[in-house]
Amino acid sequence: MPTTIQEIYTQFISLLSPSDRLRLATLILNNLVQSNTDVVDESDTWTEQDQLDLAIFSTQYAATAYPDSQEMD
Repeated sequence: MPTTIQEIYTQFISLLSPSDRLRLATLILNNLVQSNTDVVDESDTWTEQDQLDLAIFSTQYAATAYPDSQEMD
């Protein structure tokens, strides 16, 4: 009996046709949506501060990477 997800995939799922694998994936995803289970770990989501920090960093990086570029109007 397979004991890991990888073993289950190798022994059973990978043998299915692509259309059957897609149907299985659809069943699994639909079940997750309907189960009201918190799948997303909120600690992994980006806060507004994270997004602001990224925007500032990427703007600073672009200014140093392309110093001769003209400013956009």
